Amino acid sequence: MQLILRSIANEFIKSFSFKKFELYQNFSDKLITIEAPALANLITENEKINSRELEKLKLILETHNINFSNIYSNNRETVLSGKSLKINSMFLNIKDLKNQLPLGPSYPQKDILHKGTVRSGDRISSNGNLFIMGDVNPGGIISANNNVYVWGKLFGIAFAGKNGNKNASIASLYLNPIQLRICEIVAIGPKEKPNAQHPEVAILEENKIIIKPYLLNKNS
Repeated sequence: MQLILRSIANEFIKSFSFKKFELYQNFSDKLITIEAPALANLITENEKINSRELEKLKLILETHNINFSNIYSNNRETVLSGKSLKINSMFLNIKDLKNQLPLGPSYPQKDILHKGTVRSGDRISSNGNLFIMGDVNPGGIISANNNVYVWGKLFGIAFAGKNGNKNASIASLYLNPIQLRICEIVAIGPKEKPNAQHPEVAILEENKIIIKPYLLNKNS
């Protein structure tokens, strides 16, 4: 079973895969980095899901400004449950269900460059690296499958390695965030002010996020 998230322009954003529907109830924190608004398609095979369960998922998605747009299933009761909630629901055989899945296990990575301040309430996400030429204010959320670079002050929330890349990093000229996240590891921003004399970078070491000076390698 997969939940496929796409942008309003139908561009792939992220895919969640689960063996049991009940596991969907605990993934709300993973949606915080999704750039809204977005669309969600549920593709489920050989699983009966009632309207109460679907309504819970719908509410979670709506909380993050994600529209639950389609359900594709080979279980008629699941399709009827979706229709009762006015979700576009379609009965498909197994072969056609597989055709609804995104092509291949990976997707083209596209770096994004954002020029200007990321204000409170703004969300910017990248399938590759994310470059911010400006400040990230408290309440701003930025994320990337790979690395995050902020050519300015980072005061908001930053998430690198969304796709599980443990070598991902978060770098900034002034690293003083509310929260940092690399893969599944989360850390609250440091209490002390950063060293303004040089950029800093947050990386994973022994499953902990550490911050150190971001110095160019003279031999590179």
